[in-house]
Amino acid sequence: MTDIPRSALYLGLAGLIPFLWGAATVTFPGLDTFSQSNLGPRFSGIYVLNFYGTIILSFMSGVLWGFATKAEGTKAALGYALSVVPALWAFFMVGGGPEESAKALVAGFLGLLVLDALYWWLQLAPRWWMTLRIPLTLVVSGSLGLALL
Repeated sequence: MTDIPRSALYLGLAGLIPFLWGAATVTFPGLDTFSQSNLGPRFSGIYVLNFYGTIILSFMSGVLWGFATKAEGTKAALGYALSVVPALWAFFMVGGGPEESAKALVAGFLGLLVLDALYWWLQLAPRWWMTLRIPLTLVVSGSLGLALL
């Protein structure tokens, strides 16, 4: 992880906080009670995981769009077209109840990892990109998956 710029690493890790918080409130009933009493139900358990997961999956579309700007011609067209997939996935697939939404988000983040690898392979993403994205995706997917147990 020494190749990852410190700001990208720290911001990526900070972005895990709501996922870890959601997983913690699913795991520990006392923490869930505290969270719901002091922050409200939207910021607890599967609900914070779904809300924040939808936002981050959509945000990652913008990141991929930015990578596509480095390409030209057919490669650029492919990059732009694929960059909107995570946001469209979140729009069309997240819903139908909290558990179904969490399942859709897990699938969305795993699909995003495939897109991350493609952009990296096409040399549109930075060299260090997959070193960052793999552990972040594992934590995100694990946090969402924990809410389904």
